Amino acid sequence: MPTTEALTGGFSDAPVQAARAFRAALEVMARPGHIAPVTGAQAPGLSGAASVLLLTLCDRETPLHLAQGTDSAALRDWVAFHLGAPLVPAEEAMFALGSWSALAPLERFRIGTAEYPDRAVTLIVEMDRLAPDGARLTGPGIATEARLSLPEIVAFQRNNDLFPLGWDAFFTCGDDIAALPRSTKVEAA
Repeated sequence: MPTTEALTGGFSDAPVQAARAFRAALEVMARPGHIAPVTGAQAPGLSGAASVLLLTLCDRETPLHLAQGTDSAALRDWVAFHLGAPLVPAEEAMFALGSWSALAPLERFRIGTAEYPDRAVTLIVEMDRLAPDGARLTGPGIATEARLSLPEIVAFQRNNDLFPLGWDAFFTCGDDIAALPRSTKVEAA
């Protein structure tokens, strides 16, 4: 039987809040380096932003991997009640959630295939800090350049080298989200 903690923390006005959150998720993915606020959800042990992304992007048909340090009985119950998303090993995930270090090694995640590049994982990386500084970003959706505080540079450069294959990433901190699609070129500041 689910705990009270598992039954709370979802959207209070799901259609409106999910639509706003989905628009914010699309906006940050289309504009790498842009940081947007999202609110309305709180899963056990997660930032509000990560909770909102889970409610917005995951459902019964999106296999989810919870990385070590994020995975807990309370969060599993919350996911079961609010999303119904199957919890799977990293190699089978469409979405993977955790800190950058807990998501490693990244090679175990799907990067798509030549026929179906969209069958790659999307990482949701919980961050201690999310700011428009640090790594230099260029590419689609960026007029000249953007900056974003990434957990490292090399992994994102290697990921971009695989384009059109590779994974995409959302970053969450508190109530803020940012994103980095595989098409973005990343350079050290």
